Amino acid sequence: MTEPTPGHRRSRRRRGRSRRPVNSLRTVQEYSAGGLVVDGLDHGIPVVALIRTTTQHGRTRWTVPKGHIEIGEKAEQTAIREIAEETGIYGEVVAPLGVNQYWFKAQDRIVHKTVHHYLLRFVDGELRTDDHEVVDVAWVPLHELPSRCSHADERELGLNAARLVAVLRTHGPAALPPLPQNPPRRRPQSHSRAGNSAAPTKPRTEAGSRGAGQPT
Repeated sequence: MTEPTPGHRRSRRRRGRSRRPVNSLRTVQEYSAGGLVVDGLDHGIPVVALIRTTTQHGRTRWTVPKGHIEIGEKAEQTAIREIAEETGIYGEVVAPLGVNQYWFKAQDRIVHKTVHHYLLRFVDGELRTDDHEVVDVAWVPLHELPSRCSHADERELGLNAARLVAVLRTHGPAALPPLPQNPPRRRPQSHSRAGNSAAPTKPRTEAGSRGAGQPT
């Protein structure tokens, strides 16, 4: 076999250096908010509003309504607005449910997403599916949520919600955890959707029932 010339070796090294590994992609921070609107919060069998969306691979899944925090909004204001836009119903925030964080790949970047979730009391409205990203919306008994939601962190939200409903009914609103003091968002942010493959370095995680303050 003929030994490659030095020039060939240099050419091969240049081609190798031009390949960009996944971990060299820039990371961006994005912040969203949403939650569970409960009808029957004080008595009876509580039901919550879930939405059904389509994944990049064409599968459908039930999930918790949520969306990006816009300029001038606090996280809890975003939760109310996004839930109304995606389900047609309105709620009032009564307690924090938790803060979920996860990573995914979107086009030319890695997105670190932080989602603030809240427990809300149903106030008004009727379920509808006007949002182009939502294919269905339904009232689901709260105790069925862990078997309906696709992601483990959202199933955990259902367990947190059930605990808070029990606390509210037994001890009253004063026993619920206080809302974090999040300032309104002051800067715009990108609106990314997950690509065909998730970022391999970080799993979805649950950050606890009280959550953290929202960076601005």
